[in-house]
Amino acid sequence: DRIFTCGGSWMVKSDLIAAKRFDEITRLCKEAVDLVLGFEFAHLGINAANEDEAIVNANVFADLFAFPVRVGTSSVFASSGIEINKSMGLGAHGHIAIRTNSLKRALAYLKRKGINMSGEMKMKNGKPVAAYIDKEVAGFAIHLLQK
Repeated sequence: DRIFTCGGSWMVKSDLIAAKRFDEITRLCKEAVDLVLGFEFAHLGINAANEDEAIVNANVFADLFAFPVRVGTSSVFASSGIEINKSMGLGAHGHIAIRTNSLKRALAYLKRKGINMSGEMKMKNGKPVAAYIDKEVAGFAIHLLQK
């Protein structure tokens, strides 16, 4: 339902090509790709051993910062940015969720960087909504979320 394309002479002016300003052409192309992908931080997921531990930890954030706590099926959120998993999930410490404009395009972009999807893509109503990648950062798994 969303098509992201860009191209045309408006993107790279002919004078840049004539002057062989490949550094500027590269910068403009990267800027366009970044805009299309629209990566942004979604939330931090922290592993807990069980539901009781997840609730205790979420309440610490609530007490310190007046964040609202919302208990879900598999996790407890303290505000929208901190998720405490009710069990030990992927990643030594948990996960970092990154939103993107296009999950499929983001996975293709990362694949060109040598990073692949880990496991199955989560679907909802026939549309992709989330996928983990096979890269951890500082003990955190990373998953992408469709905006």
